Amino acid sequence: MISPSNIDVSACPLSTIYYKQTGDLSDLPLLCHYPVKGQYLSNDPSYLKCKRKECKESGVDGKCLVHTCSGSISFHVINIRTDIEFVFFTGGFDIPCILKRTQPISFSNPSSPLHAHLSSIDSTGTSMRVTWVSGDKHPQNVKYGNGNSAKSKVSTFSNSDMCSGVPESPAKDFGWHDPGFIHSAVMTGLQPSQTYSYKYGSDSVGWSDEIQFTTPPAAGSDELKFLAFGDMGKAPLDPSLEHYIQPGSLSVIKAMADEVSSGNVDSVFHIGDISYATGFLVEWDFFLSLITPIASHVSYMTAIGNHERDYADSGSVYVTPDSGGECGVAYETYFQMPTSSKDKPWYSIEQASVHFTVISTEHDWTENSEQYKWIKNDLESVDRSRTPWLIFTGHRPMYSSQDGILPSVDSDFVKAVEPLLMDNKVDLVLFGHVHNYERTCAVFDGDCKGMPTKDEDGIDTYNNSNYTAPVQVVIGMAGFTLDEFPQDVNNNWSLKRISEFGYARLHATKDDLKLEFVNSETREVRDSFHLVRGK
Repeated sequence: MISPSNIDVSACPLSTIYYKQTGDLSDLPLLCHYPVKGQYLSNDPSYLKCKRKECKESGVDGKCLVHTCSGSISFHVINIRTDIEFVFFTGGFDIPCILKRTQPISFSNPSSPLHAHLSSIDSTGTSMRVTWVSGDKHPQNVKYGNGNSAKSKVSTFSNSDMCSGVPESPAKDFGWHDPGFIHSAVMTGLQPSQTYSYKYGSDSVGWSDEIQFTTPPAAGSDELKFLAFGDMGKAPLDPSLEHYIQPGSLSVIKAMADEVSSGNVDSVFHIGDISYATGFLVEWDFFLSLITPIASHVSYMTAIGNHERDYADSGSVYVTPDSGGECGVAYETYFQMPTSSKDKPWYSIEQASVHFTVISTEHDWTENSEQYKWIKNDLESVDRSRTPWLIFTGHRPMYSSQDGILPSVDSDFVKAVEPLLMDNKVDLVLFGHVHNYERTCAVFDGDCKGMPTKDEDGIDTYNNSNYTAPVQVVIGMAGFTLDEFPQDVNNNWSLKRISEFGYARLHATKDDLKLEFVNSETREVRDSFHLVRGK
C-alpha cells in the first residue's frame, strides 16, 4: 500500500539505512519511498495452493490449456487524506519486481475531521483542549455542552521543518507524508469531574459523532484515578508488515479503553515514545486513530521521549537519530501541552491531590540550564496542603536493572536532578524508556533509604509520614517489544521486576496513593503498593 500514489516504487537497496537509522532492524521493502504497509499473498493459503482456478484458454477438446490462480488479502486503511495505490510485486522485499499497479484510489472526503484527543490546559478542570486532524486548512469548530462552541486554531508542518543530515532523515525524504492540518480548540466554562458531550468539524467538511468526555478533578480536591505508561506506539489491525510495530500496544489500548468506558478513569499520562513514527509521518495518523477510544474521552497528557525529539545537531542532549528527523515538531503539533513555549516541553499540572512535574529528559537538564531552574522552582513551589502527593515524571529512568547494549541510565542525569527530588520530598517517580516494569525501595544515590512494610492485606506500603526518599517505577511496558531482565541483579534497590505488557493504574486520595501494575492481556494485577501519609 503506497501513498501518495505518484511516488517511485522501484528497488532502492540503500533505503535500508532509513529504517536502521531509527533503530528498526526488521526486514522491510527497500523501495524509493516508504510503503504504508505490505503483505505477502501467502497470507491467503489458497493462493499458493491454487484452490481458486480460472480457465483462460481451452483446447478444441474442451480441456483447459491455461489457467490462473487467484487470491485475496485485506488491508485495514484509515483516512490519510492523500490518495493511495496498491502495488503487486514479486522478488521479495529486497529486490522487488513490480507486476501490477492499481489506479490511484482517493478517499471520499479527505477533509474529514478525525482522531480527536483531549488534554488539560490548567489545573482547574474547567477547560479542556480538543485536538483533531483534517485535510481542511480552514478553521473548524467544536460544539459542546448545551449549545457552546469554540473555533479551532489551525497548524501544520512541512518537510522543511524536519531535521536532517547525511544521509537525509526519513522525515525529510523517504518517510515524509503530508500531515494535513491539525485543529485545536479549547472548551471553557466546564465544571471539574463532570461529564459532557462534544462534536467537532464544520458544515463544509462534516462533523464527528457525538462523544462523551469527563473533566478531571480540580486541584485540591480529594480523589484522582489515572492511568500511566510509556513506550506504547502502535501495531497494525491487519496482518501487514509496517515500520516499527509495537506488539503489545493493541492489548494495552483495549484494556485501558475498557477502563475508560467503565467511568473509573479521570486522566491518562503517556510518558514518552508516543507513536514511534520516527520520521515515517503517516504512522502518526494510525497512532492517533488507535488511541481515540481513550484519548477522546479523558485528558491525555504526554511527556516527550527520545523517539519524538532526538537527532544530531538539533539541540537534543543525546546525539542519536531516534526521532528520524522529527525533532519534536510532529509531537508538539499533535500534542499541545501547557508548556511555556515551543521546544520547551516541560510543564506541571495538578489534579485533585496530586502535583505532576513533567520534564523532558531529551533537553538540557544540567545545573543552571533553563529546564533545571524550572524544575527546581516548580518542585519548591508545591503547596503540599493542597496537593500532598508530588509525582515527578519524564522518559529516561534514573534506576533500571536492565543491562542492554546501551546503558539505560545516564549517571549525569541522575547526579544533576536526583538531589532535587530528595530535597523537595518527591513521593513517586515514573519513567519509561526501558520496556518492562520495575519498582524500587525508597531510593536515593543508589541506596535504599526506606523499605515498605505489609499492610493488613499484604500489600507493600511506604509510610511517607516519615519521609526517606522517592519510590521510583519504570513503566515502559505498554507496547514496544519487552526487555528481559538479567538473571542476576546486583543491586539492593530493585524490589519488583516484571517483563510483561501492561500499564499502571493509580488511585490517589489526600492520605493514600496506590499504584497497580495491570497485565493488559490477562487483566491481572501483577504488582501493587501504597504510599501513605498521616492525617
